[in-house]
Amino acid sequence: LVLELNQVIIPTYGTVLDQQNLHTPEWADFDDKPDSLFFSDGQRRIDFVLVYEDESKKMTHKRSHRKKQKRKRQVYESNLINNGLQLEATRSVLDEKLIFVKVHAPWEVLCTYAEVMHIKLPLQPSDLKTRDSAFNWFSRFFRVDENIIKPEQEFFTAPFQKEHLSNFYIQDKDTFFNPATRSRIVHFILSRVEYATKNNVKKFGINKLLDTGIYKAAFPLHDSSFRHLSTDPDCPSERYLLYREWAHPKNIFKLQPLDFIRKYYGEKIGIYFAWLGFYTNMLIVAAVVGVGCFLYGCLTKDNCTWSQEVCDPNIGGNIIMCPQCDKVCTYWNLTITCESSKKLCIFDSFGTLVFAVFMGIWVTLFLEFWKRRQAELEYEWDTVEYLEQEEQVRPEYEARCTHVVMNEITQQEEHVPYTACGKCIRMTFCTSAVFFWILLIVASVIGIIVYRLSVFLVFSATLSQHISGTEAIRKYLTPQTATSVTASLISFIVIMVLNVIYEKVAILITDFELPRTQTDYENSLTTKMFLFQFVNYYSSCFYIAFFKGKFVGHPGNPVYWLGKYRNEECDPGGCLLELTTQLAIIVGGKAIWNNIQEVLLPWVKNLIGRYCAAARSEKVVPRWEQDYHLQPIGKLGLFYEYLEMVIQFGFVTLFVASFPLAPLLALINNMLEIRLDAWKLTTQFRRMVPQKAQDIGAWQPIMQGIAILAVVTNAMIIAFTSDMVPRLVYYWSFSVPPYGSHSSHTMKGYINNTLSVFNISDFKNASKPFSPWFGNQTTCRQVYRDLRYPPGHQHQYEHNIYYWHVIAAKLAFIIVMEHVIYFVKFIISYVIPDVSQKTKSKVKREKYLTQKLLHENDLKVVKKTMGKIADKIIKGVDSTF
Repeated sequence: LVLELNQVIIPTYGTVLDQQNLHTPEWADFDDKPDSLFFSDGQRRIDFVLVYEDESKKMTHKRSHRKKQKRKRQVYESNLINNGLQLEATRSVLDEKLIFVKVHAPWEVLCTYAEVMHIKLPLQPSDLKTRDSAFNWFSRFFRVDENIIKPEQEFFTAPFQKEHLSNFYIQDKDTFFNPATRSRIVHFILSRVEYATKNNVKKFGINKLLDTGIYKAAFPLHDSSFRHLSTDPDCPSERYLLYREWAHPKNIFKLQPLDFIRKYYGEKIGIYFAWLGFYTNMLIVAAVVGVGCFLYGCLTKDNCTWSQEVCDPNIGGNIIMCPQCDKVCTYWNLTITCESSKKLCIFDSFGTLVFAVFMGIWVTLFLEFWKRRQAELEYEWDTVEYLEQEEQVRPEYEARCTHVVMNEITQQEEHVPYTACGKCIRMTFCTSAVFFWILLIVASVIGIIVYRLSVFLVFSATLSQHISGTEAIRKYLTPQTATSVTASLISFIVIMVLNVIYEKVAILITDFELPRTQTDYENSLTTKMFLFQFVNYYSSCFYIAFFKGKFVGHPGNPVYWLGKYRNEECDPGGCLLELTTQLAIIVGGKAIWNNIQEVLLPWVKNLIGRYCAAARSEKVVPRWEQDYHLQPIGKLGLFYEYLEMVIQFGFVTLFVASFPLAPLLALINNMLEIRLDAWKLTTQFRRMVPQKAQDIGAWQPIMQGIAILAVVTNAMIIAFTSDMVPRLVYYWSFSVPPYGSHSSHTMKGYINNTLSVFNISDFKNASKPFSPWFGNQTTCRQVYRDLRYPPGHQHQYEHNIYYWHVIAAKLAFIIVMEHVIYFVKFIISYVIPDVSQKTKSKVKREKYLTQKLLHENDLKVVKKTMGKIADKIIKGVDSTF
């Protein structure tokens, strides 16, 4: 339902028909009260502020253009006044060009639009008793002091109706609508008031006026400075309290005052911080287990038999490895990989398997418990019945509604922006654009792969290796390491550059798609952005984990990429350590970059703005002008914060088998992220327009999809990327007869048994190394564990029986691990209901009492009316007698 507004509209961009009919704002001088939140009369509260530059003092545009802008602004302000809003204009203290228009919504306007917007308001205080949790005695040490931020009183609520005004809990008309609700109502009006028509198309809404530069800013006020309490004794100084008890770094280990955040910023901001806090708390368990697995790897690395063999000069020292590229690469000694094999023992251990299984279960517990927590917040924050009709249509959608269609449900005509054919064309175009950009990212990944292949040749020639080389630097700076690190850094830079470009493209595509509501808009944009980010951030990790070193042939018959570049090979221990390096660089670099972008840049901008303002004047500055010099929050609000955390969630779950410390790093980052986001909102940005939200939107199914995929990726990392399955097959089958020569199961001889032998005389001319052969040996070993028959065998260089045993074991491992974890996930999802019985009872109780209260009040009115009628009838009968 959209209220028809009685407005004065410009028929063209030319002259206004009757200039004298336009209403103008009241003018008032600043009263030298910097913390005042009221008009100059001290009675009417400022619910919103509009800022524009005086057209007569603008020097950037032609005079005719300035005149048109002025007319549009005047008509817009006149229409605001016609719709009941009260305006007061004040010139800036620091810049005479700027004019601040303060907006106040009177009681009648608030009541009218509260009914239109289906806003839930209190009926009576709640009489439901809350049971203290068994952990309350422990959590009180981490909660905010209730004497500083008092708990919010709970009420039974119902959608507001003016005809039932007496049923609502109104103690004071000035406080019945809290500041957040007042700002939300005023913004609703501002977004729908018209200011012009052109070619029979109505132009309306504050957003378009901001985009065209007619207004420079539009925002609700912060209630005080974050540095000190307000000088107004009636002001609660909620911003100051939020900064001191929530955003300040000293509160890093404290629980968040979620109800207070929701009261000040609205449900949409509240649900984000509730989710982020819950996710961070759940990471504590994952981090503890991850650190335990890491420590287990550190403690057992000295007992790692295969690493000892690599480092043993009598075993690894006698194994000569084949060149890793054509011609320029040389033969090298296996002991060069000694240090990397020791590191690999830390991450490629039995603890990794345990941790991968644990994380598959942990992610299910996280999602199921979050659903329960979300249901509790829906009840506490009155969003249980947040229906589609409660969310209003986007002004941009309304403005394009020119086609008439028949509603199948109501059988009435309604206006839509496009026909079914037009919608199909739009969706086809948008889908094609999204896939084009995803393919562009794939192309960039291929470019990185080509870089790896080509630069490896350079590093192999530059970082020349000798069999007798024992310098410390050669232990760490191998061609593989140098290639991996530089490729990871370049990949990170490419990711960030493509991020910036695609963000703008995704917004343009979604704007063209024209979703109906803000929730539809955000969900559509979320899906596009995540698909892009998924490919952008994870593609390089998927390449290293599942493709690198898997299709390389053997030294006598190597496989070439694009017919030119020889495919990369993994280290003798596999690509797991390289995957760990890639993850550490991307996760760490992303966290640093995001903090610079989100926190440092706004802080620097505000610092420069305050310095310039202080240099111009030492005058007392009003609250609205102080807020104007803060940074705007942006149209998408906390969208990028959600995106950042969900991408991190993917790194923590999808590749955790290769990096058990990922949850610990995520936990540290998130503890800082909560306070940095809070600090940013309370100190660096203007106050956001409060918005309703029932849940975290499209991010929930995205995380569920990641959780399902994580089981597969971790099982495949353990099976195909790590060396665990080949070691287990050797230990149980090939270390003892009939395949082995040891009398008992052992890991001894594993390295010698798994590195295939190649005769150097079988090199092709195209790949034969330039460097001369040394010694009397006629063979070298393959870098990777390809498990082939040796030269001279009737099936030389073909896969041996060990290889097929390993493949069978890997496939069996994946199937068993996936089915076990999926079965456990199903059981957990079934056992843990989405809504707790306690919350269900509360919702039913509230519905019952609300209906009873409204029904009883209606009965009282009927009885009172009928009583008067009965008295009149009786009096009439008595008079006849």
